[in-house]
Amino acid sequence: MQQNTFGLGRRSDLDAELDRRGVSGLTAGRVVAQHRGHWLVALTAPGGSGPRLFAARGRLRVRPPVAGDWVAIDAGGAICAVLERRGVLSRRAAGKAPAEQILAANVDLALVVEPLPEPNDRRAERFLALARGGIAAALVLTKADLEPEGQAVAARAARRLGIADAIAVSAHDGTGLQMLRGLLEPGATAVLLGRSGAGKSTLVNALLGERRQVTKPVRASDGRGRHATVTRELIALPDGALIVDTPGLREVGLWDGSDATFADIARLAGGCRFADCRHAGEPGCAVRGAVDDARLAAWRKLEREQSRLDVSRRAGRERKESARALSRQARAAARRKGRA
Repeated sequence: MQQNTFGLGRRSDLDAELDRRGVSGLTAGRVVAQHRGHWLVALTAPGGSGPRLFAARGRLRVRPPVAGDWVAIDAGGAICAVLERRGVLSRRAAGKAPAEQILAANVDLALVVEPLPEPNDRRAERFLALARGGIAAALVLTKADLEPEGQAVAARAARRLGIADAIAVSAHDGTGLQMLRGLLEPGATAVLLGRSGAGKSTLVNALLGERRQVTKPVRASDGRGRHATVTRELIALPDGALIVDTPGLREVGLWDGSDATFADIARLAGGCRFADCRHAGEPGCAVRGAVDDARLAAWRKLEREQSRLDVSRRAGRERKESARALSRQARAAARRKGRA
C-alpha cells in the first residue's frame, strides 16, 4: 500500500530505492518546478523549511527532472539521481526528429480541461490519448456559468469520448467544484491538460481558495487563450491532493499510442468478422454505425500518426545501433593495429 510521504504524494518505497543506490547521506525529495537549470524540490524529511532550489550533479542517468519526479539529493546538496518514474505523461516533442517530451511524472489522474459553451471533442481526445501507464483520465468542462446545461453537456461528452468521469465546473460560482474535489484523493497527483485560456490556472486558484496562479483573459478578437502559466508546477491542495498546473499546449503529438482513448472502438472491434478490420468498408464490421463518424475518423487519424511515429522511431533506433556497431569495429581495428 502506498503512503502519503509528508504531504508530497504516494510513495512507500523511497527508503528502499535510496538504499539500493549504495550511497550514504541521500535524501529523497519531489520536484515542484524547474527554473533555468535548477529545480525547486520539496524534501521528505519532516520539519524542513519548504521547497529549495537544487542543481543536478554531473550527468543524470535519465533526462533532467520534471514536475512530479522523485529525486535523490546527496550529502553535498545536489540532485544525483531521478528515482523510478511511475505514471509518466508525455507527448512527442516539437521538431522533425522523433523525441519524447515528458510533461509530468508520477501522475495518478489526468484532468483534460475544455471550456464551455463549446468544448472540442477532437482536441479532448488528443489530450486524453496522452494518459497511459496506469493514469486515469477525466474531462473537466470549465466556465459552466456560461452554459445552463453544463452537467448534461459533460455527460454527453463522456459518452462520446468513452470515459467514465466528466464534470462541468465554474470557478466563478463554484458549480461542480465539490464533485471535482471528489476525484482528487488525498496523496494522489493530478495534472491539468488543455489549451491556453481553457481556465486551468483559474481552476487551481478555485481549488486552493486563493489567487495564487496568474491568469489572463482570452483575446476578445478570436476567443483564443494567452499563456499565463509558463512552467509546470506541482501544487499541494488543502485536502491533501496534489495537482500539476501546465502551460497551454499548442501541439499534442502522441508518443506512445492511443488505445486507452479509443477503448470503446477496441471493444466493439472484437465483434468484427475480420480480425484486421479497419472499419472502413469491410463486411461484418461491428464498429461502423455503432460509433460516431467523426470519432471513427479521429481514431483513423491518430492510428496513422502513431504508425508513422513507430516507423520513424524504429529507423532512429536502427541508425543508432548501426553507429554503435561501426564504433565498436573501429575500436577493435585500432586495438589490432596497436598489437601489430
